[in-house]
Amino acid sequence: MRCIGESWPMTKERAYFEAVALKQHGGLCPEHVPEVYHFDRTMSLIGMRYLEPPHIILRKGLIAGIEYPLLAEHMSEYMAKTLFCTSLLYRSTTEHKRAVVEFCGNVELCRLTEQVVFSDPYKVSEYNHWTSPYLDRDAETIREDYLLKIEVAELKSKFCERAQALIHGDLHTSSVMVTPDSTQVIDPEFAFYGPMGFDIGAFIGNLILAFFAQDGHAGQGNDRKSYKEWILKTIEDTWNLFHQKFTALWDEHKNGSGEAYLPAIYNNPELQKLIQEKYMKELLHDTLGFGAAKMIRRIVGVAHVEDFESIKEANIRADCERRALELGKTLLKRRREFVSISEVISAMKHIQS
Repeated sequence: MRCIGESWPMTKERAYFEAVALKQHGGLCPEHVPEVYHFDRTMSLIGMRYLEPPHIILRKGLIAGIEYPLLAEHMSEYMAKTLFCTSLLYRSTTEHKRAVVEFCGNVELCRLTEQVVFSDPYKVSEYNHWTSPYLDRDAETIREDYLLKIEVAELKSKFCERAQALIHGDLHTSSVMVTPDSTQVIDPEFAFYGPMGFDIGAFIGNLILAFFAQDGHAGQGNDRKSYKEWILKTIEDTWNLFHQKFTALWDEHKNGSGEAYLPAIYNNPELQKLIQEKYMKELLHDTLGFGAAKMIRRIVGVAHVEDFESIKEANIRADCERRALELGKTLLKRRREFVSISEVISAMKHIQS
């Protein structure tokens, strides 16, 4: 609404879905979700824990060059617990369908995501803008790229059709508040049952944007090189720790009530290993694809990020954005070629150099 004005009114019912998601995710990972004390549906009012100073929005910390040593540990924990425990790996199909129904009503915010992430950047839209004239040709190239459009259509289909887990739905670096030893996830008003990779990709994609923005924030006496290395390590650690914790939860509950892979059929250790490897490989590819789509839309779509917008010199900003766009297009079109997060880090270093 800040970007567009009142021509895009957003239903006040989103407060209901935000409150329910906070409560459900908070029940699964109370260390990293602020507690909800009260919700009044009529007044769309949420009473919740005040995240006291020195908590700040993570994006602002990344712009300021502040390192958060526990960020990857905490975010991987949050994503592993909330995604695993709201999926069929943990629940019966009956429980899952009942849970999915509750969030089907959040249709307006899902449609908003469909428009701004999967549609507008790939066509002429009155809401799109970019660092002009520097990125005029880059934006045009995206609108002319047939392969990019084919791949983004597949991702849109997954976003709309795959009720894999209760996802936050907008897990960028402004939806996380931090101190050096605390990480709190806020604002899940876009929550619904969707593909897990959309959450993981949103977080990692925004860390990638922060990485490419660093040259625009470098100054005399601080070239941000060591900080960029910290971001790279955080990206790699976030995925690797998530993989480790998610599969550990899977192993722990493999004989539980989850009905994705019934023990009577999949109780062979060798088969279980094959299933896990296939599942996690597909999840990595989803993560890279959705992360790339989120990156592209933040550069040529309607809503941009402060990481780039706070770089005053337009030509420097455009250079940073162009590198991020290059990686975004590569990840979206060739995501299935990546077998590990370390290969993504290598691709980032190659573009940066």
